This record gives sequence, C-alpha cells and structure tokens, in this order.
Amino acid sequence: MKKLTALLCAACLMVTAMTGCAKKDDSGQGAGSDTMIALITMDSIDQHWITLNEGAQKAAGELGVNVQFMSPNTKDDAQQIECVNNAVSAGAKAIIVAANGPDAISSALKEAKDKGVKIVYVDSPANVDAEATFSTDNKAAGKTAGEEMLKALEAKGVTSGKVGIINVNAATDSCVMREEGFRSAFEGSGFELLETQYGEGDAAKSQSIAENYITQGVVGIFGCNEGSTTGAGNAIKATGKADIVGVGFDKSDAILGLIDDGYLLATMAQNPDVMGSSGVEACVQALEGTALNGAVTDTGVSVLTK
Repeated sequence: MKKLTALLCAACLMVTAMTGCAKKDDSGQGAGSDTMIALITMDSIDQHWITLNEGAQKAAGELGVNVQFMSPNTKDDAQQIECVNNAVSAGAKAIIVAANGPDAISSALKEAKDKGVKIVYVDSPANVDAEATFSTDNKAAGKTAGEEMLKALEAKGVTSGKVGIINVNAATDSCVMREEGFRSAFEGSGFELLETQYGEGDAAKSQSIAENYITQGVVGIFGCNEGSTTGAGNAIKATGKADIVGVGFDKSDAILGLIDDGYLLATMAQNPDVMGSSGVEACVQALEGTALNGAVTDTGVSVLTK
C-alpha cells in the first residue's frame, strides 16, 4: 500500500510539472460554497494580475463564493486555453478571463459557454459574447499617455524627433487599443512614431527593445503594459539618457520606483482590483439569473507622475 501511494504521488507531481497552467487556491474565504468561479488572467506574474486577484478574492469572501486563480505562468495562448479547459473540468460555474488574444482562446470559451458556464471579461475580451466586461477605456487612456509625453517634450523645447513604442503583441485587444490611442495623440505633430516592437510583456525583452530605440536617437518611449513599461524605464536608467521621456501603463513597485528616480515621466494606473471585484459580482448576478446584457464598464485610469 505504501508503494502504491508513493507511485500515485509521483504521478501527481509529474502531471503538475508538465502543465503550464498554475492553479492557485486562494479560496480560503468561501471554501464551503459549491459555487466555484475560475479567474484566468494573461499570466500569474505581473503585479497587475496579482492585484486583480486580490480584488476578486475580497468580493468572493463577501459574497460567499469560491474563486480559483488558475492562470498561465507566462503570456501563452496554449496555456490559457488549458486553464479554461481545466476550469470546466473542475466544475467552474463561471469563468472570469482576461484574454491573451481575441481569437486563440475563443473556441475554448465557446465550448465552456455551450456547457452553461457564464463568461465575464476583465481587462481584455475575446471574440465570444460574455455576460459583462470590466476594463479600462484603453484607447482613451492611450491617448492620454501620448498627450502627457507631448506636454513633457514641448516643455523641454522638443517639437520633433523619433518616438518608440513597445507593445506586448499584435493581438491583445487592450494593448492594441492603447497603442492606437497613443498614436492618435501625435497626429499632425512633428514627431515620427517608429514601427512598434513586441516584447511579449517581458521586462528583459522590452528593455532590449528600448535600448535599441535609444541607439536610434528617440526622444520618447511608450510602454503598453507593465513589463513593457518596466523595460523602457530600466533601459533609460541603464543608458543614462534621462532626457528621454518614458511613459507607460500599469502600476507596480518597479514602475513607481522608476518614476520617483526620474527615469519614467508617468504611468497610466488602472484599477485591477475593481476589475476583479466587479467580475465576481457580475458572475454571481448572472448565476442568480440577472441579465447583464453584455454591458461594458470602464473601470477608470489615473495618471501617476513624480
């Protein structure tokens, strides 16, 4: 019997090691409920997603439901699809999801929906109808980021030059909208916006991209998410080009430190905790029969500077 138990445990460890979808049980508050809601974000690393989960867990405790944080280790479509399938297999009655891309995950979400699972989007939607969506008005916030950079450049007496843009990928809806908004702020100006480079939300890759932009003589760099922004700020710091205006998205300790030290001008701080708590509330309402009609709610953004 001891040998059998050991073999079973070894098998379990092997399965855990092979799967890319990390399941985190943060459900201490609502553990007695049979209403399980899965929270699937783009990854489980960025502080943005950690804060979103904290908001979800707070609401879960207040509403007496069980929220399981089941997100990929990195921004990876295959891992996110696996998380959706795992959530359905585990008996999730609703899934809160921030889609890594609008198309890749859609088939998995449609299958879940066909089985009666309620879908709610936070941060970034996919191309499947959902009960509700809670996200930043990313295009408007991106335009604000561009306007902040323009004001800072004009204050320095800079009215022309190259500007680099670091995005996650060409598919993630929220980041695509931020870039569109940012570019729109420069229409009619004397600045040249360079071709967008993609760092997959990885700070190290984004730093390399930013350093390459700096060798091209850019006067500004825009980061479309947490990793992109951190990479841009670290590159400006590493190269000593403090006169380059860095503007980005999201709020983390690293980003706030770079702003305080003068290597980033500003960041567009979202409200991921509101996304998380509102997502849970919407799931509960939908499960109780309330028609939410696919409503899209802007969860707001603040401009943080030194």
